[in-house]
Amino acid sequence: MRSILDLVRLVRASFLSSIGDVTFGMEDGAVSVAGLVFGVAASTNDGQIVLLAGATGAIAGAVSMMAGTYLDEHSERSRAAALVEQARRGIAADPAGTHQRVAGGLRAAGFSEAEAQGVATTFGRHPAALLDYVAAFELGVPRAPGASPWTHAIWMFVADLFAASIPVIPFALFDIETARVVSLLVTGALMAVLGIARGRIGHEPPWRTALQTMSIAGAAALAGVLIGRLVTR
Repeated sequence: MRSILDLVRLVRASFLSSIGDVTFGMEDGAVSVAGLVFGVAASTNDGQIVLLAGATGAIAGAVSMMAGTYLDEHSERSRAAALVEQARRGIAADPAGTHQRVAGGLRAAGFSEAEAQGVATTFGRHPAALLDYVAAFELGVPRAPGASPWTHAIWMFVADLFAASIPVIPFALFDIETARVVSLLVTGALMAVLGIARGRIGHEPPWRTALQTMSIAGAAALAGVLIGRLVTR
């Protein structure tokens, strides 16, 4: 039982650390595949074709987003590590200059001269804390890495594939006329829920973020339908 609880805590922690990837992945998956599905559904009466196109697009899109997320996170982590190492060498090469620079930054932030000098002097006795300060406030990068690139990438894949499957599944369950309507309704509901979640996460009015998200999905669906109609003329 304890190992199961530990696993649940681990999954929850990784989910929270990747909440941005989950939100973006679900929006990307639902919007892109909705446009594809509605475009194909507008140009054919064969539900199997729509299902094949949608499923292929969903899987390919999820894999692409997973790879892109991994490469982006890996590059950012490598860049941050390089900047921190550069800062470490700079501090070691010119401790007096670093002291004055840190004191100047503290004065600019509102510290008095005595306070700024006192804090800078204290930092000088604690090299690790000084490096943390320089990395966070001068370079804008965290010294301690967060979740691994693979964690971000896997959550992106799961979220993207889950959301992308929503517009597609109705075409596996219903005839194409019914599937068109059901797909539109469930995709709209998903986008509304995502919009509300965005609002809660970003502390924005949920109705506004829901409207924004649904509008983006609607525009993608409309674009897909228009292209489907143009191609089949």
